[in-house]
Amino acid sequence: MKRILLLLGLIFTFSACGDNQKSEEKAEVEEPTETDNQDSDNPVPEEMQEAVSPENEYEHEVIAENMSIPWGFDFLPDGSILATEKGGDIYHFKDGKRVAINGGPEVYNQGQGGLLDIALHPDFENNNWVYITYSSDEGEGEGGNTALMRAKLENNELINREDLYKAEPNSTRGQHFGSRIVFDGEGHLFFSIGDRGNRDVNPQDLTRDGGKIYRLNLDGSIPSDNPFVGEENAKEAIYSYGHRNPQGMIFNEETGEVWVNEHGPKGGDEINVIKAGKNYGWPVVTYGENYDGTTITEDRTGPEFQNPLTYWVPSIAPSGFEKVTSDKYPELKGNFLVGALKFQYLEHLAIENGEVTKREKLLEGLGRLRDVQQGPDGFIYAAVEGTGIVKLLPLEQTE
Repeated sequence: MKRILLLLGLIFTFSACGDNQKSEEKAEVEEPTETDNQDSDNPVPEEMQEAVSPENEYEHEVIAENMSIPWGFDFLPDGSILATEKGGDIYHFKDGKRVAINGGPEVYNQGQGGLLDIALHPDFENNNWVYITYSSDEGEGEGGNTALMRAKLENNELINREDLYKAEPNSTRGQHFGSRIVFDGEGHLFFSIGDRGNRDVNPQDLTRDGGKIYRLNLDGSIPSDNPFVGEENAKEAIYSYGHRNPQGMIFNEETGEVWVNEHGPKGGDEINVIKAGKNYGWPVVTYGENYDGTTITEDRTGPEFQNPLTYWVPSIAPSGFEKVTSDKYPELKGNFLVGALKFQYLEHLAIENGEVTKREKLLEGLGRLRDVQQGPDGFIYAAVEGTGIVKLLPLEQTE
């Protein structure tokens, strides 16, 4: 079986997320052979081609200024923006003005934790519900873990707060809180929690939170058809497991599936198509290695694991995820956008028949791209650390 050495030397010494888990084993990656790729419903992915700069550079316009770490944002019915700052603030941006939103949660602002994603209820115009994920120190034990809440937005204040989910146990580790929120159009909410830096315990244990994708009804109750409902000791909100740190999530309306991107270690960032009850393998299988170059595992795939749609080597540290459906960017329509924290660009991915056919680096050097959304006006917006929220200008406006 052909063997290749992955990420020789010290070319990329950064981690995708900033943690530093290590092993004492020698690093060597075994490439899957053609005989490994026989399951048409679960194919072994091909390694992606190198990302390139586009022929025509996109320009941008700053819409929301002076934000340190804008973690998540969503659009109100009038097109204005609600955005979170990792440190704990929520802002409303409209017509160039910023107004603070009162009543947000108290956050455990530690390491990668803080105020995370924000998403409006699909029927927000009629009920004013806003959903938020954040790191919380509530519950037993020192430290914190990821929580999900909802509240009603009225007059720039969050009221009628309801706590929907709190991961357990708390941990003082600062890694891998997740977390994104999406809706499937059928009355369900999906959200993610990372493995909290406890890779050898949490992701593969259904009795524990962490390293999972969760599915709830919009009121926070557990759907009766969740895959682990009735299973002894399993947390019934879990929809899939074996994840590392998913920080991008979309509902792909074309396929009717939830897709996530998630941080790998050194190499091995993934895009996964989420299926009920499936195990995505971390850390038993991975295309990545430890940050010191040692091996996590020699296995890349296995019959009990769901393979990623695709993976990145080296890691780009993906955060934020969007599928472009707008006619304003005909060259991007139908394709995907992913924020690259590590290399500070917006990645454009063309995917055909489950294979990546193009990778482009948009907005190179602008900053760490934390989130990306298509607005109700059809324009693409991105949250950039140290800047705020910017609008991607169509090429016809930049020529």
